[in-house]
Amino acid sequence: MEWLVYAGTVLALLGLAGLVWCIVKVAKARRAGLSDAELRARLQGVVALNLGALAVSALGLMLVVAGLFLA
Repeated sequence: MEWLVYAGTVLALLGLAGLVWCIVKVAKARRAGLSDAELRARLQGVVALNLGALAVSALGLMLVVAGLFLA
């Protein structure tokens, strides 16, 4: 079950990269000096991506744990 650990690690790192990308995107939007409505619209677009990245990261960590238990 070694492949589960490697696959989970890749997924967890992809999810982490997605979370970092969301943080950078929000930081740029906050520094842009947008109005409240424009900032809210940009942040709503990032929320779905943030939740998706979090889910991918959690799935990757679950695969790593499953691989370690089954090894």
